[in-house]
Amino acid sequence: MQRFLISRVLVLIPTFIGVSIVAFAFIRLLPGDPVALMSGERVMAPERHAQIMHALGYDRPIWEQYFSYLFGLFQGDFGTSIVTKRGVAGEFFTLFPATLELSICAIIIAVALGVPAGVFAAVKRGSWFDQTVMGAALVGYSMPIFWWGLLLIILFSGILQWTPVSGRISLLFYFPPVTGFMLIDSALSGQEGAFTSAVSHLILPAVVLATIPLAVIARQTRSAMLEVLGEDYVRTARAKGLAPSRVVGIHALRNALIPVITTIGLQVGVLMAGAILTETIFSWPGIGKWMVDSVFRRDYPVVQGGLLLIAMIIMLVNLIVDLLYGVINPRVRAR
Repeated sequence: MQRFLISRVLVLIPTFIGVSIVAFAFIRLLPGDPVALMSGERVMAPERHAQIMHALGYDRPIWEQYFSYLFGLFQGDFGTSIVTKRGVAGEFFTLFPATLELSICAIIIAVALGVPAGVFAAVKRGSWFDQTVMGAALVGYSMPIFWWGLLLIILFSGILQWTPVSGRISLLFYFPPVTGFMLIDSALSGQEGAFTSAVSHLILPAVVLATIPLAVIARQTRSAMLEVLGEDYVRTARAKGLAPSRVVGIHALRNALIPVITTIGLQVGVLMAGAILTETIFSWPGIGKWMVDSVFRRDYPVVQGGLLLIAMIIMLVNLIVDLLYGVINPRVRAR
């Protein structure tokens, strides 16, 4: 198991360097001058412009800027925001609990509904239930997040007025953050109605963000279960007279979990990408909205550092998924 872990960790190093190159190059391909954007509508003197460019290091050769940036990364320095003058890592982890809370709720919804739906669709293959689940999964996967989010806002916030339009909690409530997770902090605050308000603000963004992962997980679970249900050991278990629930739930589902877990792990990247649109639509104060605002402001350090930190989280999740492979199927550790 130790060799398995070390081999997986070593793969992350070149991956991290590759992502740093992409992040560094991506932001510099965007049109616009970050120093000019800092001045707003005021006209900046050329001497002052050159002075700020030199202070920020943007007048140096690109390769020199990259290696200086990479050296800082290995020292734990992800840069300082041009706009707010705060450390990128500090801003990221201040806003990350909001995105993490939204993503956790979304993946819980996706797994809680997607896995059972996929299992029952496989067991009832060809039935109306199977066709309904697969049709709904196709629609959910194909539906643009921004359009789906706006539809839900119009229906549930505008017409029915069941849920708020945006934000994390009503402006009527205020309490100092303890964990950064609004559901937990609102419950700890002891203010009547605070937790209910936090839940009502979370429902629509979580449902919107969960839609695509839910569709993918349901389809992958059904596919994996159909493959496993045709194996000899499943037919043997049925021939022995074992209960159908035991055959499906223990013998079949456990062996179908590896591709399903892979799919769930890959959905972390989908959640991070979807969070950018979802947080923008619902004015959710997380890293997605923070990144979008930073792109418009050409805040190079924030975009670079944010992309790298998101990539590190995705790589960490993939590492955990690899380790789960070894727990579920010991033969994987031997490879």
